[in-house]
Amino acid sequence: MHLYVDESTGIVRTRFTPQQHHIGFDGVVHGGIIATVLDEAMVWAATWTGRRFCLCGEMNVRFRRKVAVGEHVDVEASVIQSRPRLLKTIGTVSSSGGQLLVEASGKYVPLEEVRHRAVVQTFDNDPNTERAAERFK
Repeated sequence: MHLYVDESTGIVRTRFTPQQHHIGFDGVVHGGIIATVLDEAMVWAATWTGRRFCLCGEMNVRFRRKVAVGEHVDVEASVIQSRPRLLKTIGTVSSSGGQLLVEASGKYVPLEEVRHRAVVQTFDNDPNTERAAERFK
């Protein structure tokens, strides 16, 4: 999954197309898969805004409508409150037509400096990743 950050707003976006192996039952995507995708987007929003990698401390997910296998969905996450030791986020999953399917909120805790630097060292040698890594040094 490729996540994209709007550098001016810190909003993280991606498009996700669940496959058959993401099934919960009868063509419906497992809620845990959707929660994982939302967590990934929200943690990157928190990380971008706080300039330090974060861990999820709490996450709430509300499933409004089913997400179908093979359906292209748009995922978006942003920070709604930022303090030095806690960042609050929101995230959504919408159909390609703009219908809200799932919404979430989360609380993310920045890693201590030594652990943060260790994560930065694991980045791949990809031009996009290298550019993002510069923000976190």
